[in-house]
Amino acid sequence: MGILYIVPTPVGNMEDMTLRAIRILKEADLVLAEDTRTSGILLKHFDIHNHLMSHHKFNEHGTTTGIVERLKAGQTIALISDAGTPGISDPGFFLAREAAKAGITVQCLPGATACIPAIVSSGLPCDRFCFEGFLPQKKGRQTHLESLKGETRTMVFYESPYRLLKTLKQFVDTFGEDRQACVCREISKVHEESVRGTLAEIVAHFTETEPRGEIVIVVGGNSNKDNKLK
Repeated sequence: MGILYIVPTPVGNMEDMTLRAIRILKEADLVLAEDTRTSGILLKHFDIHNHLMSHHKFNEHGTTTGIVERLKAGQTIALISDAGTPGISDPGFFLAREAAKAGITVQCLPGATACIPAIVSSGLPCDRFCFEGFLPQKKGRQTHLESLKGETRTMVFYESPYRLLKTLKQFVDTFGEDRQACVCREISKVHEESVRGTLAEIVAHFTETEPRGEIVIVVGGNSNKDNKLK
């Protein structure tokens, strides 16, 4: 039996790549990539020349069986996404589950992800939190938001800069304009920024300043709404 390695890659700064991740990618018989063009740049940067194969949410149900067979035959396979840890709002869960079902060793390397730096730097309680990722675009979106109204833990969301203002205004309607929050953008990149305050204050900021880059929204839980961020 081979081993399936889930390998985190930098969300921004290339220096966040671990030595172990580089070694695993160099030693793997095959590297599965969400986008081979994006991952090709990463691998070239670290002088990694292994064979890349496309594996993403649109083809994973078709490619997984063949990948599992390769693992059964003894190959070492590494899975990466465009940035961060595969499986966290990226493809990875389905393959990991099917490999584990087949008795194959699945190992996930510790490494980069956007949600942890965002919540730790937000100034909001991070001892207990819930990760919500991307909200549903249409169907079930409002229902899901309503289900979080009484959530006492800090909540973490991913969002596109193009939908940020709309989402923040929905948060105001659902959680109240005084709920404490933090918007982190471009984590580990040159223009990294954290905007802290009430939801109303953050809406005002991004109404005046066009949001750009990769976005993580951290919202205080219902019991944390009186914790003031400075």
